[in-house]
Amino acid sequence: MKKGTIDRLVRDRGFGFIRGDRGESIFFHRSALSTGEFDRLEQGDLVEFEETMGDKGLKATSVRLVSRAGVTP
Repeated sequence: MKKGTIDRLVRDRGFGFIRGDRGESIFFHRSALSTGEFDRLEQGDLVEFEETMGDKGLKATSVRLVSRAGVTP
């Protein structure tokens, strides 16, 4: 699994973007969260995910929260 940080959240539309380890921006939908806790995510949280190519570019699946922003795992 890859790791990245939550870069931006669009809560009212149910999606966001993860900043990957190479600096790339990866789209994810709230349904990609394995725990279903989209509303608890914050910018800077560390996540693990699988990466696939979607219709419009990189897309994250099987997103799982690893640690909260500012908290060492």
